[in-house]
Amino acid sequence: MRILVVEDDELIARGLVAGLRSYGFTVDHVSTAAQAELSYTHADCDAMVLDLGLPDEDGIALLTRLRKNRNDMPVLLLTARDAVEDRIGGLQAGADDYLVKPFDLGELAARLHALIRRSGGRSVNLVEAGPLRFDASSGEAWMEGRSVELSRREVVLLASLIQARGRCLSNEQLKDRLYGMEQDVESNALNVHIHHLRRKLGATVVETVRGLGYRFGWFER
Repeated sequence: MRILVVEDDELIARGLVAGLRSYGFTVDHVSTAAQAELSYTHADCDAMVLDLGLPDEDGIALLTRLRKNRNDMPVLLLTARDAVEDRIGGLQAGADDYLVKPFDLGELAARLHALIRRSGGRSVNLVEAGPLRFDASSGEAWMEGRSVELSRREVVLLASLIQARGRCLSNEQLKDRLYGMEQDVESNALNVHIHHLRRKLGATVVETVRGLGYRFGWFER
């Protein structure tokens, strides 16, 4: 799951990026509204963490423009403004959730999982499909009741395919989900992760659709 963090405080941003990555998210960070708009226009993100006090524009203006452009990406506001009217204003502008600084990183991760889950039409984190049980929030997976250990990249890959609900994701879409704006990604890295996921969960868990990409193999169609 890929998160765009829009935060101009470098110290807070570093903590957010490191912390959310430790919870299994792929994280991109920008520090201005202009950079954020460029990022979400050209990148496939699952949710945005948005600070309101940006140096070039108030976060509410960015959020309002996002919604006017019919972008329904889940947005969690992260701000020091704790007055009730500020929270109401953020939610009325189109935010999906609101967290006041200082905050607990575990709560932020849980709220992001809930937002992404609801945007995908699910009410719980646990997915059961064929012989697989998978919890994207914890990264735990079981095959026929047997626990299977997945790496962070494998968790992100599996969660991305499941969230697509039977749709194909291209190589580039999956690489974006796995690596975000990271540079120097080896050309065969995605194939390696798919190979490992198939070895651990079975050859049919990831279905190759020639010329299009990959999809989760155990949804009913």
